[in-house]
Parts: sequence; structure tokens; C-alpha cells
Amino acid sequence: MAEHALKTLDKSRKTLISRFLKGGEPEFPQRHAQLFDEYFCECFETSRVGPKMNISKNPYAIVALGGYGRREQCVFSDIDLLFLFKRRVPDEAADLVKEIVYPLWDLGLDVGHSTLSIGECIALAGEDFEVLTSLLDSRFICGMSILYSDVMEGLQRKTIRSRSKRIVSMLVENNRERHRHFGDSTYLLEPNIKEGQGGLRDYHTILWIARIKHGLRELRDLEYEGYLSHEEFGELTSALSFVWDVRNRLHQMAGRKCDQLHFEYQTRLARSYKAGRGSGLKPVERFLGELHSRMELIKQHHLMFLAELGYLEKKKQGRRIIQKRTHVKGLTVVKNLLNFTSPKAVVDTPTLLIEIFKESATLGIPLSVEARRVVKEFFYLVDDRFRSSEYVVKAFEYILITPAPDLNVLSEMLNTGFLGALIPDVTHIINRIQYDEYHLYPVAKHSLTAVQTLKTFGTHQDSQWNLFYGDLYREISRKKILLCWAALLHDVGKGDPRKRHAQRGSEIARAIMKSFGYGPDIQETIAFLVKEHLFLMKIATRRDINDEETAVYCARRIKDVKLLKMLYLLTVADSISTGPKAWNDWTEVLLRDLFFKVLATLEKGELASRRAIEEVETKKKTVLSSLPTRKKIKEAEALFQSMSPRYLLYCNAGEMIGHIELYNRLGDQEFVWSITKEDSSNTRRVTICARDRPGLFSRISGVFTLNNLNILDAQIYTWRNNIALDVFRVTPPQDRIFEEERWAKAENSLRAALAGTLELGEALREKKALSRDIIRRSEKRPHRVKIDNEISKFFTVVEVFSYDFPGLLFSITDVLYKNSLDVWIAKISTKVDQVVDVFYVRDIEGQKIDSQEQISKLKSEIEEVVADRLDEG
Repeated sequence: MAEHALKTLDKSRKTLISRFLKGGEPEFPQRHAQLFDEYFCECFETSRVGPKMNISKNPYAIVALGGYGRREQCVFSDIDLLFLFKRRVPDEAADLVKEIVYPLWDLGLDVGHSTLSIGECIALAGEDFEVLTSLLDSRFICGMSILYSDVMEGLQRKTIRSRSKRIVSMLVENNRERHRHFGDSTYLLEPNIKEGQGGLRDYHTILWIARIKHGLRELRDLEYEGYLSHEEFGELTSALSFVWDVRNRLHQMAGRKCDQLHFEYQTRLARSYKAGRGSGLKPVERFLGELHSRMELIKQHHLMFLAELGYLEKKKQGRRIIQKRTHVKGLTVVKNLLNFTSPKAVVDTPTLLIEIFKESATLGIPLSVEARRVVKEFFYLVDDRFRSSEYVVKAFEYILITPAPDLNVLSEMLNTGFLGALIPDVTHIINRIQYDEYHLYPVAKHSLTAVQTLKTFGTHQDSQWNLFYGDLYREISRKKILLCWAALLHDVGKGDPRKRHAQRGSEIARAIMKSFGYGPDIQETIAFLVKEHLFLMKIATRRDINDEETAVYCARRIKDVKLLKMLYLLTVADSISTGPKAWNDWTEVLLRDLFFKVLATLEKGELASRRAIEEVETKKKTVLSSLPTRKKIKEAEALFQSMSPRYLLYCNAGEMIGHIELYNRLGDQEFVWSITKEDSSNTRRVTICARDRPGLFSRISGVFTLNNLNILDAQIYTWRNNIALDVFRVTPPQDRIFEEERWAKAENSLRAALAGTLELGEALREKKALSRDIIRRSEKRPHRVKIDNEISKFFTVVEVFSYDFPGLLFSITDVLYKNSLDVWIAKISTKVDQVVDVFYVRDIEGQKIDSQEQISKLKSEIEEVVADRLDEG
């Protein structure tokens, strides 16, 4: 009876899953599949419907398909079945399905089934690619076994033998399309562990191709046939076991079939593996590092398998693949893959180990599977003498700076392990994960991506297509080598958690350059670039770059124009390679503006006060000459007397003309504003002219948050006639079609907030639930508040590191307002998965905060309000 079989299955599954979660079922997928086999066998034996179908005249069999056929039955994987009949599908088949399959649905299991005759099955496999691959994985469960033999023999005879080349080509192309859609899971923050590159589907593709071309059935057959060495077979089976284990635990946590490793599951999975802290890594980073390394191994075996069969290089439509040749003694090219002529050649000439990668960069073709094996076999030849060889250094320099758009040779060196042998410190950052929503790649891959990004500047492969970067890169000449070295090593310090990574990386980089035989000058240059690779971006996003002091401070620290250009390009490449949260239109504009200001300071010297006075007088003349009447000129001259020196120095003449027009529109209103689109970045400039009042900035920031407008930067100017002229740069409204209506709504909100009819605190509390997912997605880092009186001569600088949530900016500025502090400049930026809000403030008397008691009180109150808001969220 099906009822008895179902109860047995349900009880056995619960026991099996419980043992698995406790670590007691290393072969869970196979054992899980066996439980379903037992269920279907018992159902077949006790079926009430089966005997009515006259099985002797029209026999049938139950066949497992897909993952169930491969015995990869994860916790909530689909159970795919084929009810196979010899000649035709009888009417009673529907009752058979109802008897056997429907009870499984009651257990919450997803069961897919087909009822086909042998002829229908073979015909459908010839038409439908998914049916074909599902049958390639099929397995007989119960019934008349001869039917299964007949359908597989027919499939081989009528479909596979005659169309094997076409089928394999389709498999490879589908694979490429799948990778394009799901991405490279060895790089992604939330990888798809089944469909992404490096996922289980790559392994399945290897099996399908092996079955079609050579009739192989099991993974072990790949070792027997020479596609895998014994060691590689062990590595691959271990990697697959780990990924299957993760997939099963993910299913159990999600309570459903789930192959996307979302943030919300990552820390929980790390705890289930009892991944403790170590090497400066959080448990979740250790877990993700292990997962990425296992998926990288699956990816590499998949690529090697395709390469060995000649499917890795995609033939361009209408073109023959040009067969490459090498003239390097000891190397050969077979099927456009590089190989050594023999292992003995490597022993006789160890420099071939790097020469093969240099030739790969020159010819634009990868190493063969056998060459990769030889490289791994002879790692022991890479010693200090090898590294300091002038020939090896020159070869590596060539690889570093040679553009290779279709083949990243450095990645090939990393994946074979040769890069780690050549530069041992790199091994500490391989598969090292930074658990945040900021970095797209593990550290080592991020570093290689930064090098690759540098080499694209000024070429058609440049994703930014910014000619300025290309021009600057070409100017550097010999320094390109140093710049690429710096990009390669800029994060090497993340392998040692004892110090800040930039400082530690600088020390490591200096030692690495010395080991390669570079002189002291080059060592210091690389060490400086590594140490300061975060400097320009931090200044651009957290400091007032319009302040002369900022450019002078940077110039004094960098000292040299060539160093500035190199550091700037390194910063750009690092940020682009980190991801969209580190590099966007806004950060690009800020960084470029800072670069030009520092460049001007280095080239022309520190700006003198006399020059500043001359600039202000020139601006005044330009503004006054633009006015149409004598009356307007007199009004403007009087207004100039009310403008602060800082305003006169930092604003250009065109901005002043617009601000005077805004002031003339103000009349008796509380405020007026103008909104302009900035072409250089996808932002809006909102200029507000208002009657100054305590807490004005706080109210404006609250209204912007309420209307989903993110403040990126703010300059606050207060004239002596009690007029506030505040310039905000914000993200545009999400709804661009009705942008004007959104701005009108925000304007009405601000009028209500200033009139006291809109209680912003209450309104923002209704939005804060939206922030829960953001905060939940990663392990909380402690928020902190830093108050500095050294950075600026005229302002106290308040830095707040916290998690973003609706109303954060309002909450902080409200505390500043209640402490009688005026905000003059605000910089809003992102640091990893936190935000950094920076405020330049002064008290009501225009002085910096110098009382330690007041500093402690302010710091405590900001920390308290941020913590309270996070707890509420």
C-alpha cells in the first residue's frame, strides 16, 4: 500500500536529514535518492492500479531522471520521474501517477513526471534538448528493466551517434549562455552554487559530454580514461562533496529548493560548519573562502575538460581559427594550446615555467591541461634564485603590462598556482573573502582585475571609455611596470591581519620587490603606492575638496607629480575593480576634481592669500558686469558685503549670479530652491536660499530622506544678513518620468517641515522598516564616532561610521542642532557595508569645539541615537 510506503519514507527522510545536519551522513544525496527508490519499488509491488493495466501485454517501468537519476537528491530537489511504457500509454496511467506521485505532493515535495512510450521518448529526446540531457542522467528504478535498456539503446542509435557533434556544440553554447546569465560564482557575493560558473552544472556538463562522446557513465570513468589524474579525481570529488553539502544545508535553511546563496543564509551556514575565527577572518569569511576555492576548482576542471576536447576557443562566425605557432625551444602548440615538449625540458630549463605564460600572453592562447599539470609538478623549481633571475623578472614584467583582452594570463598563473609559487605572499589572499556588499571579488582576483583594468585604459576594452585615463596612462611610460606591480600588490597586506592592510601591504611589497632584485628607489615607489592606495578616495569622499587646505595637505603628502598620476590611476583601477558601490559617476567626479586641484598645487606651488584676493575681485567684476541696470548693480554690491569670505572664495561667478537671482526671488518666503542636472555625473544640484534658523540643515536632510533623495555632498553658506545658501548634490528621484512632480512633492514637504505641520521624526520612523534587510545582510560592524580638531583650521570635523537606514542623516544632524552646532559642510560616502557621514561644524559663535567635555557629550549622544535607531530597525 502506498500509505505504508509514504509513512516509511517520511519517517526515514526526517531521520536522515537530522543525521546529515549533525554531520553524520557524508553521502546524503545518494542515501536520500535510495529512500525514494525504496518508496517507488514498494509502490510498484503493492500497486492497485498496475495489475489492471495488463502489464504482461504492455509492460512499464519507473525511471529516475535528472538529478534524481544521478543520485544527487538534495533536501528539496525536484524528483523527476518517467513512467515508461512499451507501446502506448494506457488510460489507466493517470490513475497510476495519482496513486504513486500525489502522496509525495502532500509531503511538500516537488515531483515532475512524464508518461511516454519508448517511441515517444526517443522522438522527444531528438527534439527537446532538456529531455535529452535528462535521459542522459536516467536510471532504472523498478518495473520491466528491458524497457529501459530498449529506450537507451534507441536513444544511442537514433539520436546520439548521428548527431553527437551537434549535441555537444549545443551543450557548450548553452553552457556559455548559462554563465553569461548567472555569472561566475567564484567571483560573486551571492553565488548560484548550481547554475553559476564553478557550480554543479559545470560538473554535469562534463558528465553529459563524456557520455555522448565516449559512453562514460560515472565520474570515476574520467580517471580511468585519462581525463583526470588520480590526484585531480580526489580534488574534484572532495570539491563536489563540499558544494553538495552546502546546497543541502541551504535547502534546509530556506525550507525550499534554493541555489542562490543569499546574504541572509551565509552567516547561518558559517555557524553550521562551526567555522571559527582565524587569520583575521570572521567565520563567514572563512566559510565563503572555502566555498569559493572549491567552486574555483570545479570551474577549472570544467574549462580544462573543454580545452582538451577543443571546445574552449569559440570559433568566430565565418572565420577559421588561426593555428598559432611558438618559436620558443621547449614549448609546442597543439590545437591552439600551449604545452611543454617534455617534462625533461622543464627540468633542464626551469625558466620555461614562466616562459610558457609569457608566450601565452604573446599568442593569446591558454595552456593545455597537460601543461598545467607539469607546472604544478615542478613548483619546487621556483626558489629565490629563480625569482631574482633577470630573465624571470623581465618575463614577468612583460606579462604584467601586455594587454590581453581575451585571456587574462595573470588569472591563468593564479589558477595553476604558479603566481603563488612566484610570489608566496599572494597565497595568503587567494580566496580571501571580504564579507561586505562593496567588494565583488575575493582579494586576489580583485587585485588581478585591477591590473587588467589599468591595461585597458585608453583602449576599446575600457569599460569607462574615458580618454583622459588612457592619455594619463600613456604618459607614465616606464612607470607602467611600477603601476602594474602596485596594482597587483595593493591589497597583499590583507593576508596579514596584524596591521592595517595598507601599512602592512607596504612592508610586504617592499620585501617582494627586493626579492625580485629591484633597487631601493623602485622598492620605495611601490611601497608608497601600496601604502597610500586608499588616500585619494578617502580625501575625495570625506573632505572639503574646495578648501585650499585639502589640496595643500595632499600635495605635501604625495610630493611628486609623477607619483600623483600613478596614485590617481591606481585609485581609479582599484575602485572600478571593487564594484559599483565604490565607483560611480559621483565618486569619479569627486576624485577627478581632487586630482586636478592637487596637480595644480604641485605644479604651481601652494596658493597664496594675495592670489585668492585677486580671484575674489575678478569674480565680483564678472558678476556686476552681468547685471542689466544700475539699481541691480548697487543691490548686488550691498549683498557682497553680507557674503562670507569662504563663500566668495569657493563659489565661481556663474554660481554667484544664480544665487543672487534666487535671493531676489525669496521675498517673504521661508525658502526658494533651484534644481539642475549635472552632466558630469548622474546627480542633481539643489540650491536652497532660505532664512537661516537653527536646525535648518537637519530638516532639509529629513525631507530629502522622506522623498528617497540621497544626499551625497552639501556646502552650507551663511551670509551676514541671516540668509542661508545651501548647495546639495543628491541622487535623482527614482521615477525619472515624473521627476518634476517628485520635486514638487519634496518642496511641499519642506514647507510643511519648516512650518511645523510635518513632524519629520515620526514620518521617518515609518520608513525605517525598509532598512532591516540592509542591516541583516551582513555581520554588524560596530558603529563609531570620530571628532577631529586637527584636520581643519576653522572647523571641527565629525565623522560617523554606521549602517545606513532611513533617517540616519536626520538623526545625526538633529543631535548637532540640539548641541548648538552649525553644519557648514557635509560629505556622505560609503565605506564597505557601512556609511561614513562627515560634517564640518562650528558653534553659534563661529568657533571650533575645543572643550573635551563638550566633545565627549557630542560623541556619546550621536552614538546613542545611531544605536537606538538601529535597534528599532
